[in-house]
Amino acid sequence: MSGLHAVRVAARLRRELGAEVEMVRARYGEFKVLVDGETVVDGGALAVLGVLPSGRTVLDAVRAKLSG
Repeated sequence: MSGLHAVRVAARLRRELGAEVEMVRARYGEFKVLVDGETVVDGGALAVLGVLPSGRTVLDAVRAKLSG
């Protein structure tokens, strides 16, 4: 599920922000989003349980980092 979620979020970032997105396979339950090497979203311990940040949360965090 987290892999599919990551693919959907990546597609949304490309579509809505025109962002260049690189997906990197990580450990099971890890969900992080980096902008210019800085973590802007970290799923933390809940990601192991399959509780992932929403697409809106990720989009807003990336948008904020890119604008600021």
